[in-house]
Amino acid sequence: MSIFYNKVERGNPINPSAGKKWYAVLKTISQIGEKEVAKQISDETTLNRKEAEMAMDQFEKILLHLLLDGHSVQLGDWGSFHLTCNSKPSNTKQEVNADNIQNLNIRFTPGKELKAAIQNAEFVYSETMVS
Repeated sequence: MSIFYNKVERGNPINPSAGKKWYAVLKTISQIGEKEVAKQISDETTLNRKEAEMAMDQFEKILLHLLLDGHSVQLGDWGSFHLTCNSKPSNTKQEVNADNIQNLNIRFTPGKELKAAIQNAEFVYSETMVS
């Protein structure tokens, strides 16, 4: 398993007069859809593909319900999901209300085991990929 990256030159948005620098940027090979994930789950378990799809659908439904009820959702060693928001600033505490909230975001914080697993990633420059 390898993670591919590209080399990208970028300027500093805070200091546009500063010279550009080069950065490594991860390259996504493709996006895998829910049906393919369900197929791979069914290949690794006793669930058939439709049962795996149904389990994933129910997980999404329950996760959203719990998050929208104000809970953080811990998934064992995987990590946890929680909501954050972007808010307009106010000069006083009294001026802050729900109208200040501009965006609601779902965040995932990986657990120790998941973080440890990605520490062994192998990186390959994408131009070395064989087409």
